[in-house]
Amino acid sequence: MTDHALLLVNLGSPASTSVADVRSYLNQFLMDPYVIDLPWPVRRLLVSLILIKRPEQSAHAYASIWWDEGSPLVVLSRRLQQAMSGHWQHGPVELAMRYGEPSIESTLVRMAAAGHKRITLAPLYPQFADSTTTTVIEEAKRVVRDKNLDVQLSVLQPFYDQPEYLDALVTTTKPYLEQDFDHLLMSFHGLPERHLKKINPGHSFEGGGDCCAGAPPEVVATCYRGQCLRTAAEFARRMGLPEGKWSVSFQSRLGRAKWIEPYTEARLDELAKSGVKKILVMCPAFVADCIETLEEIGDRGKEQFREAGGEELVLVPCLNDDPHWARALSVLCERAPLAL
Repeated sequence: MTDHALLLVNLGSPASTSVADVRSYLNQFLMDPYVIDLPWPVRRLLVSLILIKRPEQSAHAYASIWWDEGSPLVVLSRRLQQAMSGHWQHGPVELAMRYGEPSIESTLVRMAAAGHKRITLAPLYPQFADSTTTTVIEEAKRVVRDKNLDVQLSVLQPFYDQPEYLDALVTTTKPYLEQDFDHLLMSFHGLPERHLKKINPGHSFEGGGDCCAGAPPEVVATCYRGQCLRTAAEFARRMGLPEGKWSVSFQSRLGRAKWIEPYTEARLDELAKSGVKKILVMCPAFVADCIETLEEIGDRGKEQFREAGGEELVLVPCLNDDPHWARALSVLCERAPLAL
């Protein structure tokens, strides 16, 4: 019997592009208190209002990028799981999704029943956020506690500045940057500012610079925006990109709350109107292509850039199941410390 299994966890996806399946998925996702951090009655009311129209809109968006094999996020995550099996020598490599199927609960219960007492939990998010990293860890701990599972968890830490991750980004992105282009935009998933201020109340997230410049390590460890900026700066340094050739933005806003800036939509307009004709867009907060990259950037972003005066937007693929990424992730998981 093998003694050390690996569980990869990504965000998840609707089971299909039907409105009913999309509504079910969005309900589970948006009712997570780590995603919408409001009291339950307020959250329930807000999500119920969102679910009146959003499922039909989202179903159309999912249908536009859906593959024959299923959701691109799930398909690519399974391919990564298969690639990881060749590198993780300690036991099986499993896959779960925080929302939708396969669930963290069903997967952990099955792994424990198979006799795997030591499991490394790998949330596939380079930068830390409560709405991604924390909710995965807390859900796994809840399952272990509520199901009384005899397992010991190690947890992969955010790897936004780790050489293995950055090297994999460089390797997979380099062929695109060797072509002629005017500007590289690194678009990260956005977050409401209140999520960051709740963790670090005295920290300022205003302006376009590095909000964590000079900040103590304990602040950097939980500042999503600062970690995104450091990923971008380190990537640009490794690629030898001069200032002005690249910039950072944040996408996927939902609702009317203040989100961290600059916004991707605004940045695409600004760049097109400033004379940028060919833009590359990469999304380093995602390790697998999904609706936010393929539809939001690859389709709507491309159309917006052209309407604003640009000529060509090239979406750089995520790390997906690239062999360099699979090797890098295996090394990162080897270093995962035991969870408390």
